[in-house]
Amino acid sequence: MDLNLSPRETAAPSPVRRRGKRWPAILVLVLVFAGGGIVVTKFLTSAIDYYCNVDEIAVKSGCEAGRRLRIQGVVQEGSLHQTGGVTTFLIAYNGVTVPVRYEGDPGGIFQECVPVVVHGQMTDGTFNGDLVEVKHSNEYEAENKDRINAANAESAACKQQT
Repeated sequence: MDLNLSPRETAAPSPVRRRGKRWPAILVLVLVFAGGGIVVTKFLTSAIDYYCNVDEIAVKSGCEAGRRLRIQGVVQEGSLHQTGGVTTFLIAYNGVTVPVRYEGDPGGIFQECVPVVVHGQMTDGTFNGDLVEVKHSNEYEAENKDRINAANAESAACKQQT
């Protein structure tokens, strides 16, 4: 009797498919992407500070009280007061005046009768600022020449009253 010791050829076992095991992983990925999209959208919309002239607050879309804004106007003569680390002043543009409260000293060339941009939020009729800019960025000046010219005209009128 002959013994055949050569290896046998056998068919490889077919891979076992696990149906239904992919769906939980797909669901987790969809939830992660949806959550990430919501977070990114929320941060992007809350990071937008709208530029508004003082006369556009509560009038122009995007310039509503209660949201973060950058308002432009001229610091009114005789309105600047500093007490206990808080600076208060009136800012005006196109005949409309708004009181501003700023914690700290704006410093730099900040003074009465100069155009400024104040970052902050309008609450209870007062603009609570957390940043005061006296000089506009070049990009802002290029895009808003009409606003700059109007603010400079108001500043010149304020200085003539002195």
